[in-house]
Amino acid sequence: MSSPPVADFISREARFGARNYEPLGVVLSRGEGVFVWDTQGNRYLDCLSAYSAVDQGHCHPKILAAMVEQAGRLTLTSRAFHNDQLAPFYEEIAELTGSHKVLPMNSGAEAVESAIKSVRKWGYEVKGVPDGQAEIIVCANNFHGRTLGIVGFSTDAATREHFGPFAPGFKIIPFGDLAALEDAITPNTVAFLVEPIQGEAGVIIPPAGYFTGVRELCTAHDVMLILDEIQTGLGRTGKLLAEQHEGIEADVTLLGKALSGGFYPVSAVLSNNEVLGTLKPGQHGSTFGGNPLACAVARAALRVLVEEGMIENAAVQGERFLKGLRSIRANTVRDVRGRGLMLAVELNTEAGRARRYCEALQTEGILAKDTHEHTIHFAPPLVITSDQVDWALERIAATLTQDFA
Repeated sequence: MSSPPVADFISREARFGARNYEPLGVVLSRGEGVFVWDTQGNRYLDCLSAYSAVDQGHCHPKILAAMVEQAGRLTLTSRAFHNDQLAPFYEEIAELTGSHKVLPMNSGAEAVESAIKSVRKWGYEVKGVPDGQAEIIVCANNFHGRTLGIVGFSTDAATREHFGPFAPGFKIIPFGDLAALEDAITPNTVAFLVEPIQGEAGVIIPPAGYFTGVRELCTAHDVMLILDEIQTGLGRTGKLLAEQHEGIEADVTLLGKALSGGFYPVSAVLSNNEVLGTLKPGQHGSTFGGNPLACAVARAALRVLVEEGMIENAAVQGERFLKGLRSIRANTVRDVRGRGLMLAVELNTEAGRARRYCEALQTEGILAKDTHEHTIHFAPPLVITSDQVDWALERIAATLTQDFA
């Protein structure tokens, strides 16, 4: 039986769904490893990985097996009762990341909101900030999610327009500017919330030594360093956590996306004892956070990430991919940057919108995503091989030499 035309799926989606996304004109129906197939049977190399949620590759068989097994035993109890998957999940992720306390949630945005609540509480009860005066420093061009609390400190006008009023208590500084951070800190500052690499801003990498200085400033002023590793964490940059590139440790680390290998919404706040230690029963929670199905899936996702050498592969293939992108001689390219398999090609404004290049790449069998008008984001699953990188580079080079202005 043949599948309905692509236009049929897209038109029905447009008719019944909220128009809060602008996807490429492809309707996907199957995935395996680094590849996805559309409803017409065309195969594509996935160079987005669901924004790094499927780092382990699509439908990884070991994660799938863990999910199916757990789904047949017990899926949800709420946190009103203990379950036999939560404690092992806590223990394994804490051992892997060197964390002391773990707060399981569902989405990345929930993890961010949970961290904000927790550091404010710590600020009032431990640091001694006057009630209602806690300040959190964030960076311009940040992306931490889309809840009302989070978009209130975004600098992207599209995420803020007509959604206010917004909560106070946030200071915005330039990303990668150590002096700006030092100037912004006051006795009421409880935390600095920052991405190690700004992903949605276009894979913006701070100057070398920046986070070493950030760590020193936060320690000196008793400010909690919150690293949003929801996109950069779990191997994406060639290290388990992006903080390891400068040998620092955050006070609070936020994980999500690849924490479940794309099978289920799972996120986590990882913390020292001080911050999460302030939470008492009834002060924060989630019906689905820490459920047995989520924990079983996350345990399997972490296990294959380590046992199958995906983090090391991301470092090797990321270097190969970055070198290949930088070797492309095209007048359309303004800059190429990346770390591990988190890569971006920024186009000259004269070349036209990056969206048009993503559409052209689709015809070549590659799915990538434009961001901020003139940047193409490349982030394939961490299981990609050298041959697949080279195959992609040939097609990317051919596409970037075109002019769609």
